[in-house]
Amino acid sequence: MSSRRKFLQAAGVGVAGLATVGAPAVHAQSKTTIKWRMQTYAGPALGEHVVKPAVDAFNRIAGGDMQIELYYADQLVPTGELFRSMQKGTIDAVQSDDDSMASPTEVAVFGGYFPFATRYSLDVPVLFNQYGLAEIWDEEYSKVGVKHLSAGAWDPCNFATKEPINSLADLKGKKVFTFPTAGRFLSQFGVVPVTLPWEDIEVAVQTGELDGIAWSGITEDYTVGWADVTNYFLTNNISGAWVGSFFANMEKYNALPDNLKELLKLAMDTSHYHRLWWYWGGEASLRVHGTKMKLTTIPDEEWATVQKAAEKFWDEIAAESKTKAKVVEIFRQYNADMEKAGPPYRYS
Repeated sequence: MSSRRKFLQAAGVGVAGLATVGAPAVHAQSKTTIKWRMQTYAGPALGEHVVKPAVDAFNRIAGGDMQIELYYADQLVPTGELFRSMQKGTIDAVQSDDDSMASPTEVAVFGGYFPFATRYSLDVPVLFNQYGLAEIWDEEYSKVGVKHLSAGAWDPCNFATKEPINSLADLKGKKVFTFPTAGRFLSQFGVVPVTLPWEDIEVAVQTGELDGIAWSGITEDYTVGWADVTNYFLTNNISGAWVGSFFANMEKYNALPDNLKELLKLAMDTSHYHRLWWYWGGEASLRVHGTKMKLTTIPDEEWATVQKAAEKFWDEIAAESKTKAKVVEIFRQYNADMEKAGPPYRYS
């Protein structure tokens, strides 16, 4: 104690200051947790797989710094109002395709299922991260006060129907729930696109309001209950992977500290990764082992006419604006590269 007293005196600290020096400094600070509301396009059964694990992980790690409240399809606002609600700040973030949420941007038509733009799920992240789509999406959404956070792949677009589809003629007059752009494309083959709230689809098939669904692959058909009300699954698809994204209100996103922005990115990346293997394995397993729907196929030579129609559809879209033409050109270049690369990238 004598030695300590001499040291403190030499340092200019009196004995009376010992109590202050020895006691820890306690600063009472009130901490406010950042809270976001995010709505997904998916219903509860699907959301359990495509978004909830990532949001739960984010919340566990962020703790008192930030929490995301997750809402499913149409819980806060109808899916078609997601963009406007996010833009206004009514909700903070969205997981959806551009098409379904009625995005006013030039790239909206490419979200969801743009006919024959992708063949496999890995096509989507490569197109965004290596072929320039991410920069185009970022620029388009920045113009309207929304932050495009990250794009990823979901499942392919197949028909699940009550009656068998064995030829293009079988599609005529079929009332089908599908995405806006997919419906616009399929209407030339006699399909009647129908828009309904997501939670009403199963009952609509049962009552005959719908003849089928072209909204997903077979994994979702089983997961959400559509395999219980349809009898057939068409193995031909008009797109190998659905393009969906995470978005946020720009002001809310910019207000986040850098560490939470990075954590949000990691959470989205793990969400994308989970879907890659969940859908890829599920599509194959349920085709082989599933017992609820019988598989049907339109012959290749007939289905080739649908692919040919997609080329004309691409031209029509490209003619609508410079931005759309730029995106279409990227799709063309990418698919040409994959064809030249050969197996396993493309099998002719």
